[in-house]
Amino acid sequence: MLGKLAVGQRGKQGRQSGGFARRRIKVLASSRFFRASASCAGFVFDVNTPAHAAQLNHTHKVTKLPKFHARDNRTPMGKQRVVVGLSGGVDSAVSAWLLKEQGYEVIGIFMKNWEDDDDTGYCSSNIDFVDAAAVADVIGIEIEHVNFAAEYKDRVFAEFVREYSAGRTPNPDVLCNSEIKFKAFLDHAMRLGAQRIATGHYARVRCVAADTGEPVGHDGTSHAAGQDGTHVRYELLKGLDPSKDQSYFLHRLSQAQLARTLFPVGELHKTEVRRIAAEIQLPNARKKDSTGICFIGERPFREFLNRYIAREPGPIKNDHGRVIGQHVGLSFYTLGQRQGLGIGGLKAKGAPRGGGEHEPWFVARKDLPNNTLWVVQGHDHPWLQSHHLVAGNASWVSGAAPAPGLLAAKTRYRQADAACTLTQTHAGSFNLDFPQAQWAVTPGQSAVLYDGEVCLGGGIIG
Repeated sequence: MLGKLAVGQRGKQGRQSGGFARRRIKVLASSRFFRASASCAGFVFDVNTPAHAAQLNHTHKVTKLPKFHARDNRTPMGKQRVVVGLSGGVDSAVSAWLLKEQGYEVIGIFMKNWEDDDDTGYCSSNIDFVDAAAVADVIGIEIEHVNFAAEYKDRVFAEFVREYSAGRTPNPDVLCNSEIKFKAFLDHAMRLGAQRIATGHYARVRCVAADTGEPVGHDGTSHAAGQDGTHVRYELLKGLDPSKDQSYFLHRLSQAQLARTLFPVGELHKTEVRRIAAEIQLPNARKKDSTGICFIGERPFREFLNRYIAREPGPIKNDHGRVIGQHVGLSFYTLGQRQGLGIGGLKAKGAPRGGGEHEPWFVARKDLPNNTLWVVQGHDHPWLQSHHLVAGNASWVSGAAPAPGLLAAKTRYRQADAACTLTQTHAGSFNLDFPQAQWAVTPGQSAVLYDGEVCLGGGIIG
């Protein structure tokens, strides 16, 4: 009996549940993972998801998947085995197809990292797995559904809550990459006999001679030597599409992790990835890119955070010390925040209309000991500008801190590289000076350093 995947298709059950798409897939259960299978010994995912019905408007039948090989290093015809993280999105799908075209033996793994509210309309994990399984069938590879929810909660989400409770604004995607996608997932792939893993990130890896920095050949079997025995190291490079580069989120990867990693779409622009997906008729070729933090989804952020962090209301003060409102708890605000302050339209007493007093308010400081939120008016207010920062919990791609000197840095994703001087490096920390002031440098976010296209690593802003 073959598993069937019907997406965007109305049937009797769909009409009874409100006319929305109803998705069904058979999977074979085990203690640690699920494997897409034709076996009738599995169970059924039933997902009613009106929000994604239009987005995933395709119908596909899952045929018999290739035989899964024994979990050792033996691969047919000497092929290297690569395990690809299939997210259900177009980038990882095209990555898997490119690797198979290059002659690798490709296995797909869908990572489930969150399961606390699978029964709500905010979690798209089940839909994404359905899409990933449909992609695997088109490409002709096997896919497993692996549950890393426990590891994610311990290594990523717990730290996320701790940081917000301390008044900082963490970036869980950075920690997810270093702890889950390139650690737990990598370990699982190695147990499957893989030589490498691959993801759909827009970044690149370059293998160079450790002494000269010249690019060298590398067969992926060792992170110590190239094909000719040369001692090598790995560089993390920006993706070629500047609008999609994701090296910022990958800056905590180590030499051992990069040695086993491929980023097939890192050499491509997003438009080319979409074109390839449409040309080979992938069912998710037009699927919208995912945005935001994976476990929050489309829900209001404050609503989600309130489930884990208690509200502690306190005063909102302007830069003159005047109380102009009440906040719901410092954890629910971040530096540079403009929306959701509840103080729009306030101005100083007697201020004329049309002046700077009518500029928008921004969060500028959080005073935890006094539970006070400080706000200022105007995007360019001096309190929002920083020429210096100190970052801790540093992680360097090469394994060692770069020498002090002129470099470039990002203090938040999507910003352009900013010229800076690395002035000091200590055990696990570093100092940066900027000739041009940086806007709303936020504790808890990552400061990531670059030397041209090479991502050197970074740390957590203090």
